[in-house]
Amino acid sequence: MSSPQTTTHNADAGQSGSPERDSSHPDHLRRNLSNRHIQLIAIGGAIGTGLFMGSGKTIHTAGPSIVVAYLVIGIMLFFVMRAMGEVLLFNLRYKSFQDFAADLLGPWAGFFLGWTYWLCWIATGMADLIGVTSYWDYWVHSKGAAVALAVGTLLLLLGLNLLTVKLFGELEFWFAIIKVIAISVLIVAAIVLVVIHYQSPAGHRAAVSNLWTHGGFMPAGWTGLFAGFQIAVFAFVGIELVGTTAAETKDPVKTLPRAINAVPIRVLLFYVLALLGIMSVTPWDQVHADSSPFVQMFGLIGFGAAATVMNFVVLTSAASGANSGIYSNSRMLFGLAHKGMAPARFGRLSRSGVPTWGLIFTVVLVGCSVLLTLSQSIMEAFTLVTTVASVLFIFVWSMILISYLRYRKLHPQAHRTSVYPMPGGRVMCWVVLAFFAFVLVLLTQQPDTLEALEMTPLWFILLGVCWLVVRRRTRVDDSGTEAVPPQR
Repeated sequence: MSSPQTTTHNADAGQSGSPERDSSHPDHLRRNLSNRHIQLIAIGGAIGTGLFMGSGKTIHTAGPSIVVAYLVIGIMLFFVMRAMGEVLLFNLRYKSFQDFAADLLGPWAGFFLGWTYWLCWIATGMADLIGVTSYWDYWVHSKGAAVALAVGTLLLLLGLNLLTVKLFGELEFWFAIIKVIAISVLIVAAIVLVVIHYQSPAGHRAAVSNLWTHGGFMPAGWTGLFAGFQIAVFAFVGIELVGTTAAETKDPVKTLPRAINAVPIRVLLFYVLALLGIMSVTPWDQVHADSSPFVQMFGLIGFGAAATVMNFVVLTSAASGANSGIYSNSRMLFGLAHKGMAPARFGRLSRSGVPTWGLIFTVVLVGCSVLLTLSQSIMEAFTLVTTVASVLFIFVWSMILISYLRYRKLHPQAHRTSVYPMPGGRVMCWVVLAFFAFVLVLLTQQPDTLEALEMTPLWFILLGVCWLVVRRRTRVDDSGTEAVPPQR
């Protein structure tokens, strides 16, 4: 039997007989993403360019101890996901966390959160496209040709996203399958190489002792570990992506909890074990900061063909990140438009149910921005945009937690009867918020991250000015979603 809350809110969301809830309405998002799509979208959100490309810099900065940073950040973000999941399932009319922020905190919160999340994915899309450029350069050895191929990849993703939302789900499904298989193969290969004590052409022997015999487990001390947090935080951006798919998920009550609950095991497998495997086979001080350690591992031990295959995998990972950004940004613009917070054009759906203008606008902006950014070195550009993205995502994650605290205050009974209550509740919210404040302080300690951090307040000043202009035109969201089938 369903709990009272499940029954109540499914009934709320399922008023398909009323005109405004008709699934054929041109402004209604359609529930075309199945359980397998959501599960793999969640995996794709947990494995991105920040891991495949950025971990080279974090290993170079912190040594083996960087796995501690990934583990701590992953645990903290699991509680953000649980808070988001409880509130989304509290009311199935919420299409994303932007909706519940606007409802629980006020229209200003929806405006700031929606546009900041949009900028998050613009910056992340730039980082992913920079990653695509770097990976193409592995083969073509020409920066100009690599940039052209990266832009071509972006345009291909746009064309596919313009067709149907189900095609986006299929793309992410197969992108994620490639990532999972590749990382699993890498972990198994690392174990085999350690067991047979493989010696690379450079004379390095694979051994678990590589984790502490090259200057210790924490060779750069606490300073090095803390310095590695910036890229480590960026590795997790997109982990909240399932929160933007709520309106297009066939069975959110069952599907969203399954996806969120799998976060801890993904962090352990894809981050901790993979990086420990790499640093056991290849001593951390042999890992280059400006390229992917996943590709480097096979290259340094003399497996050229395997390095080429892994480069293809990390290329698809970066393309997957860009694909997710295109999707999520178009949905954020859709929600903002239907609240009167963005141009009405972004709120129109094509016949296949996708927000065409939001997709096109996002792709054009990302493409133009990354071309400007690449005037400097790839890693400098990557550090700049990832720091900006990390700060903005910390704001988004914090707003999710603040919305949860407001939900607990306004709807205490809903929490008590929730089908998916957040463990730790209010206490863990404050713990995670304190952790985010700590990370922001860490970003002030390095010149490259401080420069990007100093740029982000300008965004919030701009948003504040824009809010003063549009606040009188805002309205209750006039779009909808297809009804959720009654739970048995």
